[in-house]
Amino acid sequence: MSKLYTTNEAARYLGVTPSRIRQYIAEERLKSEKYGRDHMIKERDLEYFARDGKKKRGRPPKTKK
Repeated sequence: MSKLYTTNEAARYLGVTPSRIRQYIAEERLKSEKYGRDHMIKERDLEYFARDGKKKRGRPPKTKK
């Protein structure tokens, strides 16, 4: 069984705020399981999101026409 992270622990893991984690969950970009009123995130889902799920910061590059 993989480790489960709370939204606060996941936020520390990814270097973002807990509200950003809740936003990722609401946007269905980060998988979670609900236990009572708390969202729990599997370690492998966090690792996948850290590697492939986060968007790059800043303005997208201009495309040449």
